[in-house]
Amino acid sequence: MPLVQLNGIHINYEEHGSHYGTPILLTHAYAATLQMWKPQLEAWKDYRVIAWDMRGHGGTDSPATQDQYTEKLTVEDMAALLRHLGIEKAVIGGLSLGGYISLEFQVAHPDMCLAMILCNTGPGYRKDEARAGWNDFSIGYAKRFEERGLEGFGRGIEIDQTREYQRSAQGLAFAGRGILTQRDAKVMENIDRIAVPVLVVWGADDERYKSGCEYLAAKVPGAQLAVIEGAGHAVNLYQPEQFNETVVQFLRANGL
Repeated sequence: MPLVQLNGIHINYEEHGSHYGTPILLTHAYAATLQMWKPQLEAWKDYRVIAWDMRGHGGTDSPATQDQYTEKLTVEDMAALLRHLGIEKAVIGGLSLGGYISLEFQVAHPDMCLAMILCNTGPGYRKDEARAGWNDFSIGYAKRFEERGLEGFGRGIEIDQTREYQRSAQGLAFAGRGILTQRDAKVMENIDRIAVPVLVVWGADDERYKSGCEYLAAKVPGAQLAVIEGAGHAVNLYQPEQFNETVVQFLRANGL
C-alpha cells in the first residue's frame, strides 16, 4: 500500500482499476479503514478508484496532538491526495463519516467534484441541541479507545473486516473527538447549492440513517435515492453486487 507525505503526515492509500478511467475517491466510516471498500476496489475496473485512510486510522499517521484532527484538515488531506495523483476532478464518495466528510469536501472544493456518492450518511444538524447529542455519542466512542485501547471498537461489518489494520487506539480517540464531532450547520446550509450529480445510497436495514438519506435526496438538487434491501449500515459490504451495479449505472447515466 503506498504511503505519501502530505500536509505533514504520511497518508496511506490504494489505487485500483484503470488509470485512464474516471477517478473515484472513497472515504471510509469512523473506526474503519480503506479496506472496507475492497469489493469496490476489485469490481470497478473501468474506473480509477482511490481509497484512503483518514488521520488516526489504518496505515495513515496518527499525529500526537488533538489539534491535528479536524474536519478541515481531513478535507485538505483529500484535496492534497488528489493533487498528488494529478487528479483535478473526481467522483467523491463515502459512507457514514466518510459521506459527511465528502459533503464537507464539496463545500470547500466544489471545483474538484465531478459527482457524489453518499452512503448511509446525513448532512449534520441545524440545531445546536441535536448536534450536542451527536457529539456526546462521538466523544463517548472516543473514550472507549482511551480506556480500552484497540478493544474499544463498536459493532459493524465495516469495523469487523478492517480492525486488524488499525494501529493506534489514541489516533482513533483523537479522530473521534476531532473529526467525528461536528461544530456547525455548514453542510446543511450548502446542500441546495450542490451542482453535480448526486447518488444517495441507503441500506434499508439501517434505520438510524433513514431520515438523513431521505433529507439529502430531497434537498440536493436532482439527487437520486437508491434503497438497497437486506443491507445494514455498511451497504457496500452487505450487498456488494447490487451496490456496485447501482453506482455504475448512476455513473454511466451521467456520462462518467
